[in-house]
Amino acid sequence: MTSVNLENETLEHTKQPLMGHLLDLRRRLIWVFSTMFLSTLICYFFVSDIYNFLVTPLAEAMGPGDTNRLIYTNLTEAFFTYLKVALFSGIFITFPILLIQVWIFIAPGLYEKERKAFLPFLAATPVLFFLGAACVYYLVLPMAWPFFLSFQMSAQEAVLPIQLEARVSEYLDLIMTLIFAFGLCFQMPVFLTLLGFVGIITPDWLAKQRRYMIILIFTVAAILTPPDVLSQILLAVPLMGLYELSILMIRMVAPHSDANPENKPHNDTHAA
Repeated sequence: MTSVNLENETLEHTKQPLMGHLLDLRRRLIWVFSTMFLSTLICYFFVSDIYNFLVTPLAEAMGPGDTNRLIYTNLTEAFFTYLKVALFSGIFITFPILLIQVWIFIAPGLYEKERKAFLPFLAATPVLFFLGAACVYYLVLPMAWPFFLSFQMSAQEAVLPIQLEARVSEYLDLIMTLIFAFGLCFQMPVFLTLLGFVGIITPDWLAKQRRYMIILIFTVAAILTPPDVLSQILLAVPLMGLYELSILMIRMVAPHSDANPENKPHNDTHAA
């Protein structure tokens, strides 16, 4: 009878912390989604300014002209495109807040040493995400759009002229996809360093896989970027640099790193 009571008490103690964690997770999710909703709502009032910002690379590549425009072919297309732009902007703004909520949720379960080790990753994640977004907006797009616009032909150059009549939804979908894709790709140092910190990978192993990673990086760059060589290089080169930075970071922070002499195996000597 005593063992049954003890087992019931153990189950109750197990349920209480679990329920507390679930309630805390629920509060964090409500906070994040509420912030995202509010950010999206605010961004919708500034959607024209956001639209102008996103189409500026294409407008500059087109140059001055009365025929430069984006079109929509469905009655509701422009409205829903504005909603997607507002949602995209809301998620973009909420991203750092999401990371903060993740940190507040997991921090109580970490030791002091683990908190100090994890905090730099938390700070680096939004910085690298914004760097990736800036890379595609300020480097890749100004190089890629003139290449694609070069295929236009005027009436003097062809029997039937070729002129860009891009749909606004397709253009903005492409821009938003590229921004998120570049932002996620720039998370590579955080991801690899975390794997190194827990001992799943080592810097020496990453160094040996360098040639394969170069092929993988250029393959990913070819998939994510517009199909011109310059855009692929503009993504691949920073990713290669971030890969080398990951190796360096693992050597510095990972307790399981082969470079750390304290973690190398040693032979125990026993007295005869």
